Amino acid sequence: MGLSSSFSSLLCVYLLSILACSSVDGALVGVLAHKSRHRHGNGGGASEQGCNFFQGSWVYDESYPLYDSSSCPFVEPEFDCQKYGRPDKLYLKYRWQPSGCDLPSYHGQDFLLKWRGKKIMFVGDSISLNQWESLNCMLHAAVPTAKTSFFRKDTLSTLRFEDYGVTIMYYRTTYLVDIVSEKIGRVLKLDSIEGGSAWLGADLLIFNSWHWWTHKGSSQPWDYVQEGDQIYKDMDRLIAFSKGLATWGRWVDTNINSATTKVFFQGISPTHYQGQDWGGSSSKSCYKETQPVSGSTYPAGSLPQQAIVRSVLSNISKPVYLLDITLLSQLRKDAHPSAYSGEHAGNDCSHWCVAGLPDTWNMILYAALS
Repeated sequence: MGLSSSFSSLLCVYLLSILACSSVDGALVGVLAHKSRHRHGNGGGASEQGCNFFQGSWVYDESYPLYDSSSCPFVEPEFDCQKYGRPDKLYLKYRWQPSGCDLPSYHGQDFLLKWRGKKIMFVGDSISLNQWESLNCMLHAAVPTAKTSFFRKDTLSTLRFEDYGVTIMYYRTTYLVDIVSEKIGRVLKLDSIEGGSAWLGADLLIFNSWHWWTHKGSSQPWDYVQEGDQIYKDMDRLIAFSKGLATWGRWVDTNINSATTKVFFQGISPTHYQGQDWGGSSSKSCYKETQPVSGSTYPAGSLPQQAIVRSVLSNISKPVYLLDITLLSQLRKDAHPSAYSGEHAGNDCSHWCVAGLPDTWNMILYAALS
C-alpha cells in the first residue's frame, strides 16, 4: 500500500506525539520500538528468551505440511486450495526458520492439555477466521479421534474439544469498533465498542483488524464514520484505523484482568496483488507463485499500518503480545488461494491456504504461550 510523500508527512504530524516517523521509499514506517512487542500475560516473551520469532527466512522441509487439509473437517472452501484445484504442492513444504534460534516443536495434545477447561477466542475479520480454522485443523490432526462439537450462530463460531474441555471460538467483527444502523444509514463509530461484551470470559483473546479498513464502494459495509459528535462521509483510512484501534486499546485496559486472560494482537496480514512489491513485474500477482521470497527482507519494506499497531500497543498498560506476522507473511507470496478458492471469485491474494502459512502463526502462538 503506497502513500504519497505529502500524505506521509501529514500523518507523521498527526501521530507526532506518540510515534517517530521516517519515510522509506515513500512508505511511512515507525522507528519507535513499542514496549509491548514481545510481552504476554506471564511477563515473558520471545526477545526475553534470546530469540525473535519474527525475523528469519523460509526453508524447504520435506516433513511439511503438518496435516492434510482433506482430513480436516473444519476447513472451509475459501481456504481449501488443494480441494479446489491448486495444482502445485511446493507451497506446503516450507518451514519458518527464525534467525537466532529454532521455533519450539508444536504438540497439539500438549496445547489441549495446557488449556484444559479454558476458552480461546479469535476476534476479528476473515484473517482471524483463517487462523482459527488453521488451529482447529492442527489440533484435530493431533487428536483425530477426540470427540468434538461445532456450532455456528450469527457472529460466533465455536469448536469444542469435548475430551479436553477446550473451547476455541471465532467472533466475527471487521473493525473491532461498532457499526450501528441509524436514520442516516450505517455508521462506523470509531469510539464505540459495545460489541466487546461478547469477548468477556475468554481465557485467551487473539485480536485482529485491518483487512476491511481499505474497502470502498459496494464492499464498504458503512455509509458514514463518526468520532464523538462529528459525522463524516469518509476519513483517511489509516487515521480512522488509528482512532478505532485506540478505542480497542482503551477497552483492553478497562476490561481485561491480566491475571485470568492473556491478550494477543495478530498483527497485519499483507496482500500480494502488486508484483513489484517483491521484485516482480507490475502486472504480476500471487497467481501461479510457487515459492517464497528468498532471504529475510521484503523489497517493499514495512507497512504504515504496522507503525499504527505498535503505537497503539505502546499506550496500553495491560500486557499484550504482538504476534508480529507481517514480515514472515510478506515473504510468502506463494501461500494465497489465488484462483483456487471455493468461495472467492477471481484472484484471492489476501487470504491464505489451509494447510499453509497460518499454521506458522499458530506455531508461534504455541511457542509464545509455552
